[in-house]
Amino acid sequence: MPNQEPALESALKHFFGHDQFRFEQRSIVEQVLKNKDVLVIMPTGGGKSLCYQLPALLRPGTTIVISPLIALMQDQVVALKDNGIEATFLNSTLSFEEVRSRQKDLLMGKIKILYIAPERLFTSSFHDFLKQLSQKVGISTFAIDEAHCVSEWGHDFRPEYRQLFQIKQLYPQIPIIALTATATQRVRTDIVQQLRLNDPTVYISSFNRQNLYYEVIQKSRKPYQQLLAKIQQHQGKEKGAGIIYCLSRKHVDEVSNNLTKDGISALPYHAGLTNTQRENNQTKFIRDDVQIIVATVAFGMGINKPDVRFVIHYDLPRNLESYYQESGRAGRDSEAASCTILFGWGDVHTVRYLIGQKADPGEQRIAQQQLNQIISYAESPICRRQVQLNYFGEQFIPPCNNCDNCLSPVPIEDWTIEAQKFLSCVYRCDQRFGMNHIVDVLRGSNKKRIFELGHDRLTTYSIGKERTADEWRMLCRAMIYQGYLEETTDGYPILRLTRKSNQILKKFVSVKIPVTQKIAQPIASKEKVTSTELNEESVSLMRQLKTLRKELADQQNVPPYVVFSDSSLRQMAQLRPQTADDFSKISGVGSRKLIQYGKIFTQAIRKFCSDHNLEVSTESFSKEPTVVDKGSSKSDISSTHLKTLDLYQNGLSPSDISLTRNIRLSTVNGHIAELISAGYPIDINKLVDRERQTVIKQAIAKVGPHSLRNIREETGETYDYQEIKLVRAKWELEMPSE
Repeated sequence: MPNQEPALESALKHFFGHDQFRFEQRSIVEQVLKNKDVLVIMPTGGGKSLCYQLPALLRPGTTIVISPLIALMQDQVVALKDNGIEATFLNSTLSFEEVRSRQKDLLMGKIKILYIAPERLFTSSFHDFLKQLSQKVGISTFAIDEAHCVSEWGHDFRPEYRQLFQIKQLYPQIPIIALTATATQRVRTDIVQQLRLNDPTVYISSFNRQNLYYEVIQKSRKPYQQLLAKIQQHQGKEKGAGIIYCLSRKHVDEVSNNLTKDGISALPYHAGLTNTQRENNQTKFIRDDVQIIVATVAFGMGINKPDVRFVIHYDLPRNLESYYQESGRAGRDSEAASCTILFGWGDVHTVRYLIGQKADPGEQRIAQQQLNQIISYAESPICRRQVQLNYFGEQFIPPCNNCDNCLSPVPIEDWTIEAQKFLSCVYRCDQRFGMNHIVDVLRGSNKKRIFELGHDRLTTYSIGKERTADEWRMLCRAMIYQGYLEETTDGYPILRLTRKSNQILKKFVSVKIPVTQKIAQPIASKEKVTSTELNEESVSLMRQLKTLRKELADQQNVPPYVVFSDSSLRQMAQLRPQTADDFSKISGVGSRKLIQYGKIFTQAIRKFCSDHNLEVSTESFSKEPTVVDKGSSKSDISSTHLKTLDLYQNGLSPSDISLTRNIRLSTVNGHIAELISAGYPIDINKLVDRERQTVIKQAIAKVGPHSLRNIREETGETYDYQEIKLVRAKWELEMPSE
């Protein structure tokens, strides 16, 4: 990139309205701009999309994004366009004419970001089109979203993703950025190998979603009443959106019908509905026409709704990784959100039955191991985060202070002697058996297999009769989470000692664990609020701003969060900005949104303050750099115009911009003229000498602004069309409306 490249923070604020990068975003963007391959493991809501979207706007050519999710690519395109960024998608929902039209725009260089499904990428027709695009416009980057789909060890393997290795064969010089929210070490290795990434930089953000509160509640005999009470608790002052997950279609229909009867707007989503029904219900949820969606696990992949305030699993999740994904659909805007499991052993029996229906014994074995892991999570008295993050190989030192076990901890006891017995038994069984077998040996079981193996003759046989099997299993899980034991994850859950095990056996450390008899009582919910609580006035203002946001979104036929996120509205409700300068400081307000929504939101805030005897600014929005809807309209300003503006605002002259962007000087001046017409703050005096401006303005006053040729004939041939365009744009902007 040229040395004159604008500061990345400036570009971030300009295009997306954020003042600073999150996690490793800045470093990732820098690597992509240097043409390096990158693998990004970043949790849901961490800002993965920005890691390829921002570089796409700062480099020549088009970025190709491969995504398996039609709904997600459509949402992403809508959000980008609302930020003034030219993006499009090509998928099966489009007609032949629509595809041709979009391909034409791409070949003309009008589109910066193209979303496609993996199935389309290697069709012969698209392969030919991609060649044309590469030659005429250039391809800046390939971004592979949901990259875990490439691995058979991932939670959502897609065979068509296996073909993506061809990208490196066909376009070896173009960098690839692969992104996913969850990937174990095995999956990460598989992604790099399958995609043929060239010495990639791997970024692994913490899997810790700090804004999410986790809890497990024992399911009662009246689970619907529990669910209803939980929903009513969440929908207090600020009614929030929620997702309820169920194991079966029957439960989905029952729960959604009952909620509707109880006055809560809810809709079902499962595979038994028609495609049209599912799409309509999903759209209503995304656009805030209903507050709750009740769904099987078929719902959620590709849903880009950031303001989901709670996720409740009415039935047991399939496995720990699925639970992390499904619960992670809450709080993607980084605001406080809650994740609840209603845990009942009846659900366990149902899942075991479903596992038994699998034809492949290997699949059954792995599914059973995954079920054991989620049961361990539900029963564990240990910090919920510690259990989840341990699964992904990330160490976490509790307390997290945002889960039920940390906020309502059970008693801690010293179990060092029991831990020594357990580890000794694992060692004497040659580290070749799982937890249940070790427990059987310790408790002196008379099972035939123990005698066949000769384990009844071990010194550890029957030395643990004083503890129940559940207590020994509780100790085993605690030692796994604390790193004193490890359990294999290849379908055969074998226990093995670790380097830390010896510390217990030699009495260098003591083992203290939370002890609970059983998960018999509902755990009291003490959710930690991670976002600033709003006072009564701010809550009232936020309600009004949400209503305004919904009206604007409906007018544009887009989801409300595309206009502004809840976190942006929360800032507005707290800070009450009433001028353009103050409004531009709100997170999520970039150059485009300042022009598009600034005046209407500040007017609403000003009126609220006036109605409630709050401070009203003496300085109006119009006293700031004014936006006048003359000449070029707001919708005419594209990402390429905004990139020119960004370079100009960072001190580059039109000729410098021309060299930096490798486009004609006349094109740059055309951009600037349209930016002036649209009301962007451009100092014309730095572009055209004042005396020459005067001559051009006099010519315009005499012959009118409509014909550049007539104006030039009046000024004389020493004046060129480019400076005339700039002065005319400024002249039209300053003319009073009729």
